[in-house]
Amino acid sequence: MGSWLTFVNDLQEQMPLILAGILNTLQLAFVISITGFVLGILVFYLTLSKNGVMRNALNGYISFFIGMPLIVLLFLMYYGLPQWGVRLAPFSVAVIGFTLNVAAYNAAYLKTAFNGLDKSQIEAATAQGFRPSEIFRLITLPQVLLSSVPALTNQVIANLKDSSITFLIQYTEFFARMQELASTNFQFFKAYLLTGLIYLLAVTVIVLIARIIERRLLTPIN
Repeated sequence: MGSWLTFVNDLQEQMPLILAGILNTLQLAFVISITGFVLGILVFYLTLSKNGVMRNALNGYISFFIGMPLIVLLFLMYYGLPQWGVRLAPFSVAVIGFTLNVAAYNAAYLKTAFNGLDKSQIEAATAQGFRPSEIFRLITLPQVLLSSVPALTNQVIANLKDSSITFLIQYTEFFARMQELASTNFQFFKAYLLTGLIYLLAVTVIVLIARIIERRLLTPIN
C-alpha cells in the first residue's frame, strides 16, 4: 500500500507535465491523421492516372513507405539530416515522417476498396461525359471512403499508439512523461500499467466515434 501511495504522490506532483504530454500526443495524432488522410487521398487519386510513369511512381511511393520501418525514417530525418545541414524540430520530424508513412497506408486501403468497386458506374459516368476529376469526386471517392472506414479507423488508432516512439527523437509526448515518472521512483510496473490503460481509453473513444460516423454514413437519407 505504501508503494502505491508514493506512486500516487509522485503522479500528482508531475501531473501538469503528464497532462502536457497527453496534449502533445493528441495533437500529434490528430495532425498526422489529417495530413496522412489528405495526402493518402491525393496519392490514391494519382495512382488512377492514365500516365504510366506517374502511376508507377506513386505505386513505388506506397511500397517504399509501407516497407520502411517508421522508426528508421524518423531517425534518418532527426539524426541523419543534420549531417547535411538540415535540422528540424522533433514535432516537424514527427509530422513529416508520420504523414509520409500514414499516407502510403491510407492510399493502399483506398486502392483495395477501389478494386472491389463495380466499374460499370465509372464506365457509365464516362459515357455521359463526366470528367475524370468529377468521376473521382462524385462516384469513386465517396464509395471507397465508406468501404475503408474500418481500415482508416485502425490507422488512426495506430497513429495514436505509434506516436509513443517519438520520445526517441526528443518529442515530449505522453509516453516520454510517463518514462520520466517511472525513472523518478522506479515504479515501472505501475507507471506502464497506467500508461497502457490511458492509451486503451483513448483507443476506445476513437472506436466509438468511428462507429457513430459509420452508422450515420450507412443510414439512408429520407
